[in-house]
Amino acid sequence: MSKSKVQHISAKEAYELIQREPAAAFIDVRSDMEYLFIGHPVGAVNIPWIDEPDFVINPDFEREVRKLILGGVIQSDAHDSVPVVLICRSGNRSDEAGNLLIEHGFKHVYNVSDGFEGELDDNHHRSTIGGWRFEGLPWEQC
Repeated sequence: MSKSKVQHISAKEAYELIQREPAAAFIDVRSDMEYLFIGHPVGAVNIPWIDEPDFVINPDFEREVRKLILGGVIQSDAHDSVPVVLICRSGNRSDEAGNLLIEHGFKHVYNVSDGFEGELDDNHHRSTIGGWRFEGLPWEQC
């Protein structure tokens, strides 16, 4: 039996998956400050992978994801099989977080490979060549 792997999908594919699978857990793994002040996808729950003030990996990340899924926010009989869609700024932190979830038995983990803001362009700007905002997908800002 082959081991599950994080599946890399585009922002558009993630949006389509979330529309198709209402039980999917959509998690923004950026810091609290990024989530609040830069903006976030509508419907995404913030569970930071790395957060201020120390910027270390959240030792409770997997537990917080399980709590979200098991706490009644997400309904499923097969909790480890609930689709988990992870997003960060550009797809790197969410990939790391996804690998941890796979190691802990999650079966369907998706990484938004172009992230919320996408990669830097030649002028060192984000949201100009890819990502959730670039694609015009629903987002909000506090």
